[in-house]
Amino acid sequence: MIVAGIGCRRGATAAEIEAAIAAALAHVGLAPGALSLVATSAAKTGEPGIAAAASALRLPLVTIPQDKLEAAIPRTMTSSERVMAATGVPSLAEAAALAASGPAARLLAPRVAVGPATCALAQSADAGDAP
Repeated sequence: MIVAGIGCRRGATAAEIEAAIAAALAHVGLAPGALSLVATSAAKTGEPGIAAAASALRLPLVTIPQDKLEAAIPRTMTSSERVMAATGVPSLAEAAALAASGPAARLLAPRVAVGPATCALAQSADAGDAP
């Protein structure tokens, strides 16, 4: 299972989210069909761009509670002081992808930023690890 974790500035559009996902997939050489789901923070539930992007890609959207994001911090690769101050995690995209993929998941690469959106891809070690 491969999860696209999403972080974004408030008001990011579906097209901007989709561009970040496409850039992350291209970075690791995967096709869009490789994705199993899209994940983000529960705090981003009200962001229509994320939901619209997941819908356009025909993928389920999973929102991750804060405690699960924080539990993924030791496995993140990048750190932004701005993101840490705003979300409590060093990379929202990476933490969301890892949390949604399970405790043995690994990032395929550091997050990719495109405009106001970031995307990180995580792969589960076992399909049964998903939330």
